[in-house]
Amino acid sequence: MDLLVQVGLIELAVGALLGWAMVVRSEKPEWLKKIGVVQPHRVLQVHLDYVMMGLIAIGVGLAIPEIPDPAAALLIFGTIVNPLLFVPAAFIAGVDKRLWYRSLSVTSFLAMSISLVWAAIIGPG
Repeated sequence: MDLLVQVGLIELAVGALLGWAMVVRSEKPEWLKKIGVVQPHRVLQVHLDYVMMGLIAIGVGLAIPEIPDPAAALLIFGTIVNPLLFVPAAFIAGVDKRLWYRSLSVTSFLAMSISLVWAAIIGPG
């Protein structure tokens, strides 16, 4: 599916741009504190997760170009939301205990699990 590959490429680009946040984290950590970051290691997690999720989306999109739209939609949702979950965690200590966060996490992980198992069952070609 072309859309899945395009989303993956965008996620890779976001991951690459977040490399600049990694430079800030190393060279000017006080800048992160100024904008309210309380857990700077989450910056690394969102950076790496966008790179990984982008590669997953591209890989599945290229391996299974005819992936059903519902499976692609679940995969796109999961690959976008999973890395984003590290953003509130960077700013709000203990956010992972809040119901809205836990609900969104479970939903995102379910979307990834369902879509990737679906893709594995379908297989290429």
